[in-house]
This record gives sequence, C-alpha cells and structure tokens, in this order.
Amino acid sequence: VQLQASGGGLVQAGGSLRLSCAASGRTFGALRMGWFRQAPGKEREFVAGINWSGVGTDYADSVKGRFTISRDNAKNTVYLQMNSLKPEDTANYYCAAKSVTSSGYRSEYSYWGQGTQLTVSS
Repeated sequence: VQLQASGGGLVQAGGSLRLSCAASGRTFGALRMGWFRQAPGKEREFVAGINWSGVGTDYADSVKGRFTISRDNAKNTVYLQMNSLKPEDTANYYCAAKSVTSSGYRSEYSYWGQGTQLTVSS
C-alpha cells in the first residue's frame, strides 16, 4: 500500500485546513485508516482513525470536536478536516493504513505515508 498525504501548510490560529491522503496498491475498502502527528522533540501521537465504511471513528481527546476524519472509498482517499486550529496542533501529519481485520484505531498500523507539515501561527 502506498500512501500520499497532502494539504499541509501555514495557517493562523483559529483557522481551518483539510489534509488528504490518497491510497493505492490495495483495495481501499479493506483498509482501516488513521492520522497521526509528530511535533519536533515529541513522540508520534494518534490523531484520528476511521473504519472501512466511515461509520466508525475515534479521536484523540486533544482534537475531539475540532477535527473530523472521513473517507471516500470511490476516490481511495481519507481526509482530515481541521477546524479551530491551535499553535499546539503544529506538527508533521502522517496517514497510516492497516487491514480491517486489525481491531482498534490507535496502533498496529502496517503502512505509512510521508508526512505533510502543518504550522499554526499564533
């Protein structure tokens, strides 16, 4: 599975941005998808996850109510809509994928894309 994330950039605090991640190489509907982020000097952390149908989702407490994960299986793409952005959201954002047979949303991902940088200015 190849994952290509895009959509990062520089945004002011309070603003919005949408990240995209295009997948190829395997049936997209057979993948559970997730977004993670890593800020300088910090460990990578879970942000959001979504099941194959898009009905099941999970969010880190730090982004709950501000971020929304979604997917379009016809386009083999998962999205992360980020609203009310804060400077502490600044990080490199990664999309990840694993088989739908793997339970949970927060760990054990097999495939990773390159990161896309988000910088939120105060």
